[in-house]
Amino acid sequence: MSQLVSAAEQRRICGNVSEMTTWRWLNRPEMNFPKPIKIANRNYWDRDELEAWIESRLAEREAV
Repeated sequence: MSQLVSAAEQRRICGNVSEMTTWRWLNRPEMNFPKPIKIANRNYWDRDELEAWIESRLAEREAV
């Protein structure tokens, strides 16, 4: 079973990005950034989805 991580942990996993960066990624469809899961009006992310997204971005960079 995958682990859910808080917004603060999501930002740390993604390289200590800001809340604004996360918002931008979520609002740019071409980024394919994983959508959060809302629980009690707070955002949580699936850790496996975040790690897969990061891997896909690295693979994209290497393909250039």
